[in-house]
Amino acid sequence: MSEKQTKRRVTFKEISSSFKIYGFIKPYKWQFIIGIICLVISTAVVSVLPIGFRQLVDAANSSAMSREMLTKLGMYLVGILLVQSVFSFFRIWLFEIVSQRSMSDIRRTLYEKIITLPISFYENNRVGELTSRISSDVTQLQDALGFNLATFVRQLVLPVVCIPFLFTISVKLTLVMVATFPPLIISAVIFGNYIRKLSKKSQDALASSTTIVEETFQAADVVKSYTNETYETNRYGKAVNHVADVALRAAKYRASFVSFIIFALIGSIVLIVWQGLSIVAAGELSMGQLIEFLLFTVFIGGSLGGLSESYSVIQKTVGAAERINEILEEQSEVHLSDETKMVTITGNVRFENIKFAYPTRKDIPIFSSLSFEVKPGEKIALVGPSGSGKSTIIKLLSRYYQPDGGNIFLDEKPLNDFNVTALRKNIGMVPQEVILFGGTIGENIAYGKPGATLQEIAEAARKANALQFIESFPEGFDTTVGERGVKLSGGQKQRIAIARAILRNPKILILDEATSALDAESEKLVKDALDELMIGRTTFIIAHRLSTIRQADKILVINKGKIAEQGTHKELATLQDGTYSRLLKLQFED
Repeated sequence: MSEKQTKRRVTFKEISSSFKIYGFIKPYKWQFIIGIICLVISTAVVSVLPIGFRQLVDAANSSAMSREMLTKLGMYLVGILLVQSVFSFFRIWLFEIVSQRSMSDIRRTLYEKIITLPISFYENNRVGELTSRISSDVTQLQDALGFNLATFVRQLVLPVVCIPFLFTISVKLTLVMVATFPPLIISAVIFGNYIRKLSKKSQDALASSTTIVEETFQAADVVKSYTNETYETNRYGKAVNHVADVALRAAKYRASFVSFIIFALIGSIVLIVWQGLSIVAAGELSMGQLIEFLLFTVFIGGSLGGLSESYSVIQKTVGAAERINEILEEQSEVHLSDETKMVTITGNVRFENIKFAYPTRKDIPIFSSLSFEVKPGEKIALVGPSGSGKSTIIKLLSRYYQPDGGNIFLDEKPLNDFNVTALRKNIGMVPQEVILFGGTIGENIAYGKPGATLQEIAEAARKANALQFIESFPEGFDTTVGERGVKLSGGQKQRIAIARAILRNPKILILDEATSALDAESEKLVKDALDELMIGRTTFIIAHRLSTIRQADKILVINKGKIAEQGTHKELATLQDGTYSRLLKLQFED
């Protein structure tokens, strides 16, 4: 985040926008309302305590004082404390219910929003920053919705309730006490604004350090293969040191402000006691009234002293709420509440005059006028140099991106007319770089068809030539694969991905070097399984190893965003000076 963004003032519009988050309290409005009532009652009851102490002191100084009267006054004070304790208990408990439940709803809604956003969103946002939004930003909101909101309200209400009592006791002493308000309020605004800016910097720095952790843990094999443990440790060390530096700067200003508040409050109390004793000596005030005034002053002083801290927390939540709202206002490509009906397709695919450039690189067009057609059940191989657009074709077909011009048709129907979830349920993919979840082998295969039986999972594994190595593990399908499948070899992960695609039983199959990580024997067995799987299915094969696409019905050679050549392996191999024949010769020479 730029310095300019960090230092800008929070506008009224941003503050109003942040209050949208409080809409998550609505399902728990009665707990919230009753909690507020308990808060008001407990605050009002506390305000009565000084009156009780005044009566107790005045009674002790009275010649008509009796043990019975002191006992009644003592019981009166104990009763007030008990009432206050009961209402405080329910206030804390109810606010905690509202806080925990609403935060669970926010986390679930935020996760649902992020998981339903298009691929372009993930390309523009780092995983660590998104994780920080769900963790630290929501936690910041939880603090505000829970204890700090109640505390902030009490700190505002208590002075309002107590100050009228002070005027009834002594106007002179009240004016002395109120004279300390302006410097306290001005300091709170100045220090509060600066602390808020530093706190926002600290949150952003923490999100950046979290990103480093996410990236290095996910790419642990790369870190170790390049022996960059020291480099990454130093990089993370600099990031967390920066977090600490920013936090310490905020703590320094917060400590300065608290010290000033303590000095100002104690100084005010000393001044009030000195002035009050003079008034008592003059007979204008009883000792009980002075004690009552001092207790009210302490309550007000404590509220004002804590007000800056609560205000600082409330300010920090504005930034957290703003960042969460930014995500919640993004346009989802999938809506989980919509009922998705399965659609039956034959698999006829047609690209017509497609123009496309990635949103983040609009100045570099990938396709200027791409056109081709794939008949149902055909096996189409996509060949070409890196960056020619082979994977982009698949991303457009899967609707990860929208073309800038032209149209894509599926069964002669515009692709955008299909529900995106229903469309992708008809597409199965076996990528070159397999991503496995940290659960069991069985769970990873079943990801292709949630709710599949163990028999279906085992059959898919058998067809993918994975059953033998799975059953060799003591726990079989319950074997944990580890984070991103680190406990399995490349070939084993590839076969699990193939089993996952087989279980999905898609109408359109995408193979991105699906057999590249297998040994010769396994490759033949898996290739036989894939040949059987491809029957009756439209199949796109992205290939760099040209030996794997000899049996394709058609090969599309893509170069500079266009179809440079198309035909069977035999036809293209005999073209003089053709791109395909040149690539074939280069691989043969290797």
